[in-house]
Amino acid sequence: MADTGLFNNVYNPDVLCCLANLSNDEVFTPPDVVNAMLDMLPQELFQNPDTTFLDPACKTGVFLREIAKRLIKGLEPQFPDLQERIDHIFHKQLFGIAITELTGFLSRRSVYCSKFPNTEFSVSLFDDEQGNIRYRRIKHTWRNGSCIYCGASQSQYDRSDDLETHAYEWIHTNKPEEIFNMKFDVIISNPPYQLSDGGNNASAKPLYHLFVEKAQKLRPRYMTMIIPARWYAGGKGLDEFRKNMLSQEHIRYLVDYANSADCFPGVNVAGGVCYFLWDRDYAGECTVINKKDNIIVSEEKRKLNEYKFFVRNNIALSIIRKVLTDKPKTMDKVVFSRNYFGIPTTVSGFEDKKPGTVPVLTSKGIIYIPRSKVSDKDNLIGKYKVIITYAMSGGNKPTSEGNYQIVSSLKVLQPEEVCTETYLIIDTVDTKQQGENLASYVATKFFRFLLLQALTSIHITKDKFCFIPIQKYDEDWSDEKLYTKYSLTDEEITLIESMIKPMSVGGDTDAD
Repeated sequence: MADTGLFNNVYNPDVLCCLANLSNDEVFTPPDVVNAMLDMLPQELFQNPDTTFLDPACKTGVFLREIAKRLIKGLEPQFPDLQERIDHIFHKQLFGIAITELTGFLSRRSVYCSKFPNTEFSVSLFDDEQGNIRYRRIKHTWRNGSCIYCGASQSQYDRSDDLETHAYEWIHTNKPEEIFNMKFDVIISNPPYQLSDGGNNASAKPLYHLFVEKAQKLRPRYMTMIIPARWYAGGKGLDEFRKNMLSQEHIRYLVDYANSADCFPGVNVAGGVCYFLWDRDYAGECTVINKKDNIIVSEEKRKLNEYKFFVRNNIALSIIRKVLTDKPKTMDKVVFSRNYFGIPTTVSGFEDKKPGTVPVLTSKGIIYIPRSKVSDKDNLIGKYKVIITYAMSGGNKPTSEGNYQIVSSLKVLQPEEVCTETYLIIDTVDTKQQGENLASYVATKFFRFLLLQALTSIHITKDKFCFIPIQKYDEDWSDEKLYTKYSLTDEEITLIESMIKPMSVGGDTDAD
């Protein structure tokens, strides 16, 4: 006879698949991604009635829901009675912390089939209205205009009681182990990514690394989280986190999506996303898995800290190893720091040349300013200068075709010409031909591909050129010549060709 119980009739909230396809400030995790993360865990965990699981940042409850499904199947021998099994799982093994009151309701509805699990509609009855998925309204702790725990801006998040504070319980305590007063075998989550820190241009401070660090502090047996991949290159509060993640040997698996839309449909996260399995009792190399269109395209076991910047793509790593075999001098040694000439983007000047002025390339064209207002400590004005835009084309997001331009403008400045901080000086040369030859090198897919490997934000700084070898400026360069010089395989060439858009000197791609 078919089971007509409440669980079998109600417990199929596939609405979460729909929510995961929505573009939202809170990125919902698709169930298939959740299950891929769960597949990394030893599956015997789901056959053990003592295994405990925690999601410290519940949004839809999808992690707990999918874990419950596995436990319900795995614990059948120990608990033949379905209701007894469900009660044990939901009361003794699954725990969550909602990030808002609304996500608390949504998570409990997903897991218990009722936003109030102390009612007859819940598949497992609790004594209180939250069950094991709790929400506590937490206040920020302000100091000098920012929260001491998360860095949120007081001016934006010091709110009345009727508004969400976005102060997340998991990271607003020095003792997360006291939240449930228990240890967890597995901590799994898709944490919030960032909050405004009150800086200029809607500046935001990353949050996700704080969730990872708190989880590590509890020393669970396993921890897996899905987070933005920007931490690969550090910056903005992520330097220590990056150093810790890459140097430790507890990360058993790292699954990388260069295009976040392959993981979160309809969502663009600059720099892509990743998820990983941290194993407390493991010490060794990490298996790095590259995914595109949800298909594994490469898999390699390797050290994460082989280079200064983490190289996310395994085939790209093979190329870099070839290029740097003989330890050549690299472009980061010659590229100039931003705003060498000391001219801001907001500079104003004359439309026509006047005595004592020099032409300045701005994002809107050429203007003229007094030469005395130009900083030139290394006497570069009289040289030819190859320049590119400081901001990455497309905001570190692939085009609709899935490839990158990276450099949106590439020009050769003549002697006496200068530029604003919009541009970055690649190098200076003595002749026009040398400038054109260097520009031809920068325009190659090879050059821009190697640059991309160190980029996880929109800013192109001199240290990001560390994988690019310097070439002779007395000859022009093409991809074919470079592929031959470094003995690239067909697979390696195909990767470069597929990832990078063609480009010509002057800045435009062959097609918009």
